[in-house]
Amino acid sequence: MWLLQVFLAASAFCSYGAAQGLRQPQPSMNNRMQTTARINCHFSGSDFRNTPIHWYQQKPSEAPKRILYMIAGDPVFDEQADKEMFWAEKKMSLSICTLTIKRITKQQEATYYCAYWDYAGVKIFGSGTKLIVSDKGTSAPKSYEVLSSENENKLTYVCLVEKFYPEVIRVTWTEGGDEVIDNVVNGEVWKSDDDQYSIGSWLTVPKENKNKKYLCKYEHESNEQSFAPPSTQDLTKTAEKQDCNATSGNSRIFYGDHLMHRTAYLVYIVLLLKSSMYYVIVLFFVYRMRTPAKHHGKKT
Repeated sequence: MWLLQVFLAASAFCSYGAAQGLRQPQPSMNNRMQTTARINCHFSGSDFRNTPIHWYQQKPSEAPKRILYMIAGDPVFDEQADKEMFWAEKKMSLSICTLTIKRITKQQEATYYCAYWDYAGVKIFGSGTKLIVSDKGTSAPKSYEVLSSENENKLTYVCLVEKFYPEVIRVTWTEGGDEVIDNVVNGEVWKSDDDQYSIGSWLTVPKENKNKKYLCKYEHESNEQSFAPPSTQDLTKTAEKQDCNATSGNSRIFYGDHLMHRTAYLVYIVLLLKSSMYYVIVLFFVYRMRTPAKHHGKKT
């Protein structure tokens, strides 16, 4: 467990470096009982030919295990038995290293990471690709939207991506083409009754950034999309329309009544919490006021 915690901490610490050096474009791979799977790792540094690329396998609740590494030519395996299940190759012209998983069974269900040592001696990991062995097909998110609210000197954007399978998904925020990292909170993926998944992400920015165009982006095995919160003018126009649903590709964006209802629900929850806090505060002061009165009555 200690090694697992160190590995996860190193992956989080090196996320910036991973964006510079390694990229695994597939967050997951839902293998429907096929015999092989191929996971790509894109390298953006220099001298790809002479850079050793390592591949790790991490099963649930287990420490990560290195399978192999390769420079040029054939891969070098840590355990000879793994030759029967894995292979790797470099596509020099594309700077891509591909891990091939052969003879797929439930035993190979895990998250696979590529990695390399940078010039400073730090091992940089990719973001990982989860191999899922299942006979259930992949489902793209059925709906996605961004809600916004103003509170004092801050703006809060809430990105909701709903009804997708499998559960592995990446949600990020961008502004002007650059990823926004500060003041971003990604919620846990939750499961609905129909065995599909949803996720929420929050971005908080200063109120003076109101005119900046923030985009919420999700990357899923099925597809990827970027979308922005509707402007105040767009909300006014759509609220006047009777038909307030718009369809984009295989996803649905909700406007008008739906957006108003969702916003009203969030506001109701906030007001309910505030009223509960006020109620507790009032009870506290009433108790404090009555306590001295009781003591005074006993003294007299």
